[in-house]
Amino acid sequence: MDWNDQEYCEIWRHEWEVIQNRYLEANDRPERVDLRSYARQGLDIVPTVHEGAAVRQMEKRGIQTNIGNLNREIRAANSLMKSIRQLIQNLKGWITELGEKRKELLAQKAAEEATLLPNLLMKYMEIRKEERKDWTRAGQNRGTSQDLKAVSEALSYLRQKGLSTVEDLEAFLESSGKSAADYRNQMKPKEARSKVIDGILASRTDCKECKLVYEKYQKIFFKKTKEKFKQEHPEVARYEKAAAYLAKHPDDKDSTQKELQQEQEKLLSEIAELKVPLTEVQEDLKKLRDIRYWVRKATPGTEESKEPPKKQPIKEVLQDKTDEKKAQRTTPAQEKHRQQDMEL
Repeated sequence: MDWNDQEYCEIWRHEWEVIQNRYLEANDRPERVDLRSYARQGLDIVPTVHEGAAVRQMEKRGIQTNIGNLNREIRAANSLMKSIRQLIQNLKGWITELGEKRKELLAQKAAEEATLLPNLLMKYMEIRKEERKDWTRAGQNRGTSQDLKAVSEALSYLRQKGLSTVEDLEAFLESSGKSAADYRNQMKPKEARSKVIDGILASRTDCKECKLVYEKYQKIFFKKTKEKFKQEHPEVARYEKAAAYLAKHPDDKDSTQKELQQEQEKLLSEIAELKVPLTEVQEDLKKLRDIRYWVRKATPGTEESKEPPKKQPIKEVLQDKTDEKKAQRTTPAQEKHRQQDMEL
């Protein structure tokens, strides 16, 4: 049996997968290993490029490499898309729930006004003010000031985006999700091409470094001697693997290393540019997440509307009482000085 035969690759990988998962489960770890690629698993995740020992050592010493930079870009993009998908999913769920609540409110006289986002945010402020009625006066003032600032920024944001109703918000979310997907789809082929360039450059290096050993291997006539030589010289397998990879990309055969590196630099620059609007979409969704909570808080029947009032932090209460006592001690002294000034 040839252990390097591709026919058995899936079998070996499956056995290794089973062993790893068995030990992970035995140690109460939540992670699981899957031999399938992300594509076979149906996951919209771009895989990173294999870095190898040389690249890892350079990265550990603080030397940035093309492969390392590409992997950082890929991880950042994957993380960004995961965050965006999660935010969109949560916000869509909220909109569906809010739509159901709106149907109930339509039976009431003020249904139209009750579903306007600015009105709901104002109602949220009133609720928060009522919840703080047992707080210290200083705590109430601080809380009201913070709410006013946050809601003012939210209203400004909603006006800037032209969002005034739940329907507007739903349409905006749908548009944001499509925009994020479009940007991600533009990034994928660029990331894939950059990975190919890395593979070509690495394969060319392997072929160059292992060529002499491989030529010796080719000159051996006897089969057993040849197999033994191959086992003793890993350069042979490296050369064969590299040559096979280069054979899969004949269109790049005549491209120089400089041309490939310049192309990759351009690709990485384009990927970085596409990340900017993706990040903006994420920031929009984060703001909408806060607005969602406030609106839910002001919408009867939601879980947030049933939450008990938050208590003022003990540390704040103690500090406010200390400040009040200081103020009480200072006031008589100030009054005494004022009377003395008047007598003079």
